[in-house]
Amino acid sequence: MKIEHLALNVPDPLNMARWYVAHLGMKVKRRGMETPFVHFLADDSGTIMLELYGNPDAPALDFPATQPPALHLAFLSRDLVADVRRLTAAGATIVADVHTLPSGDTFAMLRDPWGLPVQLVRRKAPMIE
Repeated sequence: MKIEHLALNVPDPLNMARWYVAHLGMKVKRRGMETPFVHFLADDSGTIMLELYGNPDAPALDFPATQPPALHLAFLSRDLVADVRRLTAAGATIVADVHTLPSGDTFAMLRDPWGLPVQLVRRKAPMIE
């Protein structure tokens, strides 16, 4: 079986989807412009999707209170320093600045403007293409 998407009930799906498209290179595959404003966003490979929607009657995670080890979205980055600079200029905040792990992988942990933890990673040995 193959994962099609991960769904997140978010407070502002319209603006969050726009931010992910504008700043993380995601592409809208399907969207609804009425409540619950469902947006399916694909990464640049076109094989992994994120569903953002806003249903006030359904449980939602408190992203600002969620610790990154419990939940984060991870994006491959070719230039972590430049991407951190670009994303913070667009409203993200730094949780852990760029650093290298003993494995040789380099990463940074941010929060998007809604508080969702977003990791930027460059692997010493790629695990996926």
